Amino acid sequence: MGTASGRVRAAGKFLFQGDRKLYVRGVTYGTFAPNDDGVPYPAADVVERDFARMASAGLNAVRVYTVPPRWLLDLAAAYGLVVLVGLPWEQHVAFLAERTRRRDIERRVREGVRACAGHPALLGYAVGNEIPSGIVRWHGRVRVERFLRGLVGAVRDEDDALVTYVNYPSTEYLEVPCVDFACFNVYLERRDRLAAYLARLQNLAGDLPLVMAEIGLDSRRNGTDAQADALAWQVRTALEAGAAGTFVFSWTDEWHRGGFDVDDWDFGLTDRQRRPKPALAAVAGACADAPFGDGRTWPRVSVVVCTYNGERTLGESLDAACALDYPDYEVIVVSDGSTDATADIARARGVGVIETPNRGLSSARNTGMDVATGEIVAYLDDDARPDPHWLHYVAAAMQDGGYAAVGGPNIPPPEDGWVADCVAKAPGGPLHVLLSDTEAEHLPGCNLAVRKSDLEAIGGFDPQFRAAGDDVDVCWRLQEDGRRLGFSPGAVVLHHRRASVRAYLRQQRGYGAAEALLERKWPERYNAAGHVPWEGRVYGRGVRDGSCTRRGRVYFGVWGSAPFQAMYRPGPTVLAALPGIPEWYLLVAALAAISAVGLLAWPFLLALPALALALGAAVADAALGARAACAALGSHGPRAPRWRVLALTTLLHLLQPAARLAGRLTTGLTLWRIRGPSHLRLPRARTLSLWSEEWAPAEVRLAGVEARLTAGGAVTRRGGSYDRWDLQVRGGIAADARVRMAVEDHGGGRQLVRFRVWPRSRRPIFALLALLLAPAIVALATGAIVEGAVLLAAAAVLGVTAFHEAALAVGAAVDAIERPHRLRLGHVREPVGRRAASPGLERAAIE
Repeated sequence: MGTASGRVRAAGKFLFQGDRKLYVRGVTYGTFAPNDDGVPYPAADVVERDFARMASAGLNAVRVYTVPPRWLLDLAAAYGLVVLVGLPWEQHVAFLAERTRRRDIERRVREGVRACAGHPALLGYAVGNEIPSGIVRWHGRVRVERFLRGLVGAVRDEDDALVTYVNYPSTEYLEVPCVDFACFNVYLERRDRLAAYLARLQNLAGDLPLVMAEIGLDSRRNGTDAQADALAWQVRTALEAGAAGTFVFSWTDEWHRGGFDVDDWDFGLTDRQRRPKPALAAVAGACADAPFGDGRTWPRVSVVVCTYNGERTLGESLDAACALDYPDYEVIVVSDGSTDATADIARARGVGVIETPNRGLSSARNTGMDVATGEIVAYLDDDARPDPHWLHYVAAAMQDGGYAAVGGPNIPPPEDGWVADCVAKAPGGPLHVLLSDTEAEHLPGCNLAVRKSDLEAIGGFDPQFRAAGDDVDVCWRLQEDGRRLGFSPGAVVLHHRRASVRAYLRQQRGYGAAEALLERKWPERYNAAGHVPWEGRVYGRGVRDGSCTRRGRVYFGVWGSAPFQAMYRPGPTVLAALPGIPEWYLLVAALAAISAVGLLAWPFLLALPALALALGAAVADAALGARAACAALGSHGPRAPRWRVLALTTLLHLLQPAARLAGRLTTGLTLWRIRGPSHLRLPRARTLSLWSEEWAPAEVRLAGVEARLTAGGAVTRRGGSYDRWDLQVRGGIAADARVRMAVEDHGGGRQLVRFRVWPRSRRPIFALLALLLAPAIVALATGAIVEGAVLLAAAAVLGVTAFHEAALAVGAAVDAIERPHRLRLGHVREPVGRRAASPGLERAAIE
């Protein structure tokens, strides 16, 4: 027998009991027909015998579907088992149709919680289990989600325990973010399909632990050994995918126990169907205290902690790093010119310490790479503490996926104050960007492991990034070199966020400066406004993309005949995203300045409505973003009134773009920046016809033009699959140029290559010109000469800017097309029909 030590809590993506990590390895129990006393459980001696068998087989958890009597919880505690208590109600009917039914459900849920409240054997409560998809479709997911959130709140009113809702694939689109851990019932009997779906479930769960509330096999499968093996790999697959645990269905069956011989250690037989009967020992062996118990060879890992005056949190981080459950690793601390007790704290813990002058984060990371003896270099921030099995998940993902780098979630510790939790809900945090459920486009540096050979192959980190941006740069360089990045949900680190508003804004200003450095190095990855259009999806709390109120549509099929699946949430529209970008505040400042001039000349007061609209849009966007980020707020959130958390989070959403803008502007990332060669050409459409006696594929010729543009400093973009243009040359924020090519084959390897180059001004520029010209005309017509002249001058500046940017883009494109021919031939005339070129004409060079 054993006794549970402390209530179960959620921390990061896993569950803990006291200070011990708890991998749930359990079975479902019941349901049972009521006994003579009306209790829906067997007699106490039968339950005790079952629990003793479970404990001796290595199980540590039981899931029940009805509220258990206290004596059952006492028996569970005596045998070291924790119990996930189901709170039953009539979810199979239209339960929201009647107000009295809704109130009765909440009343019975509260009574069930009160019957179990405070018991140490509680794993948590499940407020529902597989609401049928047809019922959800009938009521609508929003109403069902609101009702489930109400039940979660009712449970927390009665007991300070973990709460969950047990979902299943047909209603995976239901979002109940206020629960403490996510639960799913999944029955998949192919390993590849289960692994793929688990990766999807992890991204649906987000920062919450994922527990498989039911896994099992089709009842038609035969062969005890085959069933045991199949269940064993299901359990292992779930754990290797980063799940916090599993419940195998089932120990017994709900109809009766007449055909069940407990001495066989079977999973149960029933009148109506036969359940799988594997040996419990085989299943429990696959669900050991640590994942990946398959005897694989683990590579050596070097954990590198780079720090600058990090004495406040470094000790906590190193304590966790030194306690990692991994067979072969070292810990190296690189003190980048620290002047506090950083080095002493590291030496006291017996880790390797390297002290260098202050040269910045990238240089410190390169120093760690140089001295690392591991095959993998795992970087950890000095304010982050890794999960005990962090390196297992990192190394396994690299081995199984062939990735050059792997990262995982970085989650705020639950013990941080409410201000830090609000900062975690604010935009601009260290988030991962995923191309799929397992492959990443970007991994934050606070949780980044890279193969040393791959990192050395690209030259390590770029030293120009002293405080931020180094992780983005190294991820892009790895991908540009043909390497792939992986994401492992189980590779968790608990990462402290800034504990004050001032520190957060200072961090965001630094991030803005790093964006400017990145844009100089990677101009092709930034759009004209200076933002990165990520190909993947950004994951994490506080994501600000203008789509916080938009949700993916649910695919029901005709008449509800198809599996109910949620499409991925659509990306933000341009208009919805505008109030959240830093440059929106430039518009606000401009409108404020114009309105201030209105104190001297009243027509400029007409800008006041536009100013109010711009400010209102920014505030509304911040409020909506804060509400979405705080959707998970509950009794296990920050210890502060809800209104205070929402107010501070809204303020942070409002201030973050301004801080980011300050960093971008002071480092040169402005809307009016111009990149590329200064080859001015009249911005008009033109056709260039060039003759060549050397045949080349069309894509080779376009690649040559693109290479010459890039070499000259121009920023280009390739046309998409549905575009009638091949290359776009950026002139600036107001205008660009586009290029289209056609090739005529004239036999004998001779080709006539036609290029069409034309300028293009962006539509918002025309709208802004109209907004300036219309009041200018009205002002001049009413005798307000000064006001009209000012507005006309502003319109002229805008028009000249667009003209100049278009001329630059057209000039760069024409120069890149004509340059090799000017150098070797000069301009040639188009031949008539298929006539050969003049004998004295040299062949055009193809670069």
